Amino acid sequence: MSGPRGDNDRDAVTVEIVFAVVTGALLAAVLFLALAGPVLFGGLGEDHEAVWVRSAGAVATAGFLLRVLQVLWWQPRKRRG
Repeated sequence: MSGPRGDNDRDAVTVEIVFAVVTGALLAAVLFLALAGPVLFGGLGEDHEAVWVRSAGAVATAGFLLRVLQVLWWQPRKRRG
């Protein structure tokens, strides 16, 4: 019943993937800057700075992955049924 995808379907999938990656990257950047702000603008000790930066990176990575999953996996299923 479902034959090869047409150009419109492939273009729609490409746009959806790019949207997911771009919005995920923007979310990750905002999360990282928000959480690493004390390190960038404050005077924390060297050992605390490393922990803050690693934590900010972990939260930013998780935010990126959750956003991409939300756009590519969960939202299409919700729209279909």
